[in-house]
Formats: sequence, C-alpha cells, structure tokens
Amino acid sequence: MSLNQRINLSAIIVLLIFITLTAAALNRAFVESSENALRDQLTSQLYALMAAAEVSENSITMPSNELDALLGLPSSGIYAIISRRDGRVMWQSSSVLGATPPPPLLLDSGEKRFLTTGEQPDAYLQLAYGVNWALDNASNTAHIALTFNIISDLTTHNEQLQRYRTTLWGWLLAMALLLLITQAAILRWRLSPLRQVSAEISSIENGEQERIQNPYPREIERLTDNINQLLQQEREQKTRYRNALGDLAHSLKTPLAVLQSNLEHGNREAGHTDSGTADNTALREESTQHEVMQQQLNRMNSIVEYQLQRAATAGTGNIGQTIRLKNLVVRIVDSLQKVYRDKKLKIHVKIDNQVSVNADEGDLMELLGNLLDNACKWATSCIEISYRRHQDRHEIRITDDGPGIKAEQVEHLLQRGVRADQATSGHGIGLSIVRNIIDAYNGDLQITTAPQGGAQIIITL
Repeated sequence: MSLNQRINLSAIIVLLIFITLTAAALNRAFVESSENALRDQLTSQLYALMAAAEVSENSITMPSNELDALLGLPSSGIYAIISRRDGRVMWQSSSVLGATPPPPLLLDSGEKRFLTTGEQPDAYLQLAYGVNWALDNASNTAHIALTFNIISDLTTHNEQLQRYRTTLWGWLLAMALLLLITQAAILRWRLSPLRQVSAEISSIENGEQERIQNPYPREIERLTDNINQLLQQEREQKTRYRNALGDLAHSLKTPLAVLQSNLEHGNREAGHTDSGTADNTALREESTQHEVMQQQLNRMNSIVEYQLQRAATAGTGNIGQTIRLKNLVVRIVDSLQKVYRDKKLKIHVKIDNQVSVNADEGDLMELLGNLLDNACKWATSCIEISYRRHQDRHEIRITDDGPGIKAEQVEHLLQRGVRADQATSGHGIGLSIVRNIIDAYNGDLQITTAPQGGAQIIITL
C-alpha cells in the first residue's frame, strides 16, 4: 500500500469515527432538548387546565373557548382527561373523539409522573398530576381527589426527530466529503516532491539522467543528497573494481607471454639437439614436462582472458545507460554476414525500433555476439532474432535451422559454475562468459528446440 493510500485510509477512518461520535452527540442533545421542550409544553398545558377548571362535586366545567386549540380538534394528538380517584372520568377534551389514547393515570394527591406508554410508532408521552381539590359549599368545605392527565401523541415528535437525523447525516457526510477532497488535494500537493523524486529515479534507471537534479524541500533534501552520493560511490567503486581486475589480468599476461615464449624456444632447441643425442629417454621425459607446462600456461592464459572479460562486464550496476537493442543487433548481424558470406544465411531481426535495454553496450555485444556467432556456425540457411517484454523482463530469442542441441548436452550447458576453461566441444558456446554476463543482469538462459528443428536460445534479462 502506497504512502498516499495509507494517509487517505487513515484519514477516512478517523473522519468516520469523528463524524459518528459527533452525530451521536448532536442527536442525543437534540433528543433531550426536544423531550424537555415537550415536557415543558405538557406541564404548561396541565397548569393552564387546572387554572381554568371549575370543579363541583359531580362535574367539571371548562370555558367554552378551550385553552389550547388542539384540545378542541378531534384526534389532534394532544388529549386532556380529568378523572376521579375511583377511575370515573369527570372531563375529557374534544380531541379524544375518534382517538384511542392510553387510559389516564390515577395518582395520589401531590404525586406527579411523566410516562411513555405504547410502542413505536404508536407511543405516547403522558403527564399526570394528582390533586385533592377543595369544593366550596355553603355549609362546609369538602375535598375531591382528582388526577389531571395531559397525553401527547409522539408520532409528530418522532417524525421531527427523523427529519433532524436525516438532515444532520446529510450535512455531516457532505462536510466529510468536502474535507476528504480538500485533504486529498492538499496531500497530493504535499507529496508532489516524493512523486518527483520517484520520477527522477525512474529516469536514472532508464538512462535518461545520471543523478537527482531538482531542488527539494528540507525534509527530503538529505534523502536526495544521499541517493546522489550512493550513485556516485557505486560508479566509482565499479570503476575501481574493473580497473583493478583489468590491471591484475594485464600484469599476469605479460609474464605468461614471456614464459610461453621461452618454453617454445626451449622446445625448438630440444628438437635440434635430438638428432645428435644418444639419450632419447631423457629427451622424451623433458619433452613430456614441456607439454605439461605448455598445457598449464594455456590454462592460465585462458583464466586471464576470462578475468579480463569479467572486468569488462558492467552488469546492472551500470545505472543510467540504455541501448537501442535493434541497432546493436543489426551491427552484430552485419559483421557476421561478412564472416559467413559463403553460407548465404538469411538473418531476420524481429525487434521494434523503440525497444531499449538498460545495460552496458559491451556486455550486450559480447553476449549476443557469442550466441549469434554460434547460431551462424550451425545454421543451415535461416536465423531469427526476436524480442518481447514478458513480466517486466526483457526476453530475447535466437533460433536457427541447424541440427540443434541434444537434451543431455543442454543439461550440461545449463549447469552453473562452469569455469572459463570449460566449454562444450563441438558447439562453440563459451558459456562461462555468456553465463557470467546473464548472471550480472539477474537473468536466465534456456536452450530448447526451435519449431524448425534447430536450436532455440532464450535469454531473459
């Protein structure tokens, strides 16, 4: 997961938690506020009802113009009921007509109770207050136990809550989306130097530039400086290694040449002496020793040549150089067609002009030159070189219509650890050098049978 994706995902999670908690807090505050307002409204209606009531022993009279217009509207959702202690209803508002509110509560004098009854969506908030009402008579003062009930249908209240929640979530989600878009834009702007560094590194890998060039903010300037320093040290170390290896091989080559020259001179003198010498046994032993020494000198000379070629192998560490593959292959083919002009070979190069490989030119010349030269030796009339990009790797195929390579020989050729002095006789494939170059590019080599019956070499870099 990229840094940009991690930051955005973290921001989304934090924002969702924040919005959820904010919505819960605001919803809770609004619900409590609306419930308190509804209770205050019912309490005010209750006290107004008690103030307007004219109570006698057997009846209760209310003014013709009732205190709340909703109490005079049938099924309005607000209901008032006054009942005696024995449960007999003394008075109820006109709004009860056509409605089925919950039964009134019967409370002791001075007792006050809020109660939610029923289940959604048919829930009611009920306020009841018990009083001991004094009746004024001519003879004495009597009391009657009454309970005043104000009942409110919660359907309208719940609809109001639902509209509030819908509006709340709508605005919060809109604000969250706006915040995410704003954050993404700011984050993109803030991370643009990192994307620019990535683009420059890609350009370095593709050979378009040798170092990071653009100025960057202080936070990543040290990173870019260290990368440039690392690239420079890598190039210098590569150069020192190649120079040291080359110097060592060259320094050994000269004394080897002197030894070989002296040995050949000694062999010629021994040959001249042989005609006038009686001790032929000693001469034969000396000649045998000379042959052994000559073999070892040839082997040492092969090792020196191998190390010289190894020193010249740049490998993937040669950052910043790209080669047009078709141009290089065409140059090799032109040279080989002159060498093998008597065979009149048809060599087909099926490589797009735009194909570029991040590699050292000398490495590719040695690698492809060796394999194409072998193909020319064994081909009958036709050779084909093709290219394709496969799973972010370069794949080069060389096929010929020659006799091919036997399976047991292929297995031997593909063995790792083949030294410079080990070559497969009869095929001309110096696989020690080829293998070394392919390994330097983290590549692979396959030898199969071509469709036309010859050998097919598949190089993956």
